[in-house]
Amino acid sequence: MGTPEFAVASLEILLQNKINVVAVITAPDKPQGRGQKLAYSPVKECALKYDVPVLQPTNLKSEEFVNTLRSYKADLQIVVAFRMLPEIVWSMPAVGTFNLHASLLPQYRGAAPINWAIINGEKETGVTTFFLQHDIDTGAIIFQESEPIQPQDTAGTLYDRLMHKGARLVLKTVKAIAAKNYTSTPQQQTSTKHAPKIFKETCEINWNLNANQVINFVRGLNPYPSAWKIINGKFYKIHKVSGTSGSNMNVGDYSTDSKKYLHFKTADGWVSVDELQPEGKKRMTIEEFFRGNKI
Repeated sequence: MGTPEFAVASLEILLQNKINVVAVITAPDKPQGRGQKLAYSPVKECALKYDVPVLQPTNLKSEEFVNTLRSYKADLQIVVAFRMLPEIVWSMPAVGTFNLHASLLPQYRGAAPINWAIINGEKETGVTTFFLQHDIDTGAIIFQESEPIQPQDTAGTLYDRLMHKGARLVLKTVKAIAAKNYTSTPQQQTSTKHAPKIFKETCEINWNLNANQVINFVRGLNPYPSAWKIINGKFYKIHKVSGTSGSNMNVGDYSTDSKKYLHFKTADGWVSVDELQPEGKKRMTIEEFFRGNKI
């Protein structure tokens, strides 16, 4: 059960290792682009390539879907980046249903663990497989593997590494369950770090943070959904910033030569805007921007 690209690596590694995937459940096709042509999810594209049956329920509790799912007689269900399941679905297989989560649980439960780990300046994260139960991201842990977060990492680069590390962990988990060679460990039910869903308003840069916090905030939202700021009445996505120096000014003030640099005052110093994207235009370096624009 999965929808985005992150789930494809896990599905593909299972199929390539001759695991008997009897069906794939993914989101319904969605209209995309100017022509609003129906587009398949990345997981559906992968499943069709391997001739695996695909189910696309709009209602996970519907009698028709539940009966169809039951007809496959699956021993195990695997969830990677899918929506919340009702108990009638996750409790169906004899062995149970396990989920891959992109953090070291119990920390960073929630929808956006990769983004928040970078935003919060973590030096390490990882991937966890765990059995589903009633409360989200709280089930017994099967396996975990850690992954260092490098200073230059963005949400995009970390996403790619965790996608492949997670896929290998999914395969390891399936093989261990099939061989009955595993233990599951109940999670501590308290966590101090959370990973709630990110909305557009979450992504506005706050210059009252210190420079390092602003840098982490921007890279934790790069490339998606992107940090942003309104500068002189215009909306800009800010894709990359770095630390710099400047004279004493008020927080939120900026300094620029309109050619090579744009610097903003933060709570404790300055950051340089290195890459941005004006509304309706492509992403560009600050020097490319200043060749045809002014602030």
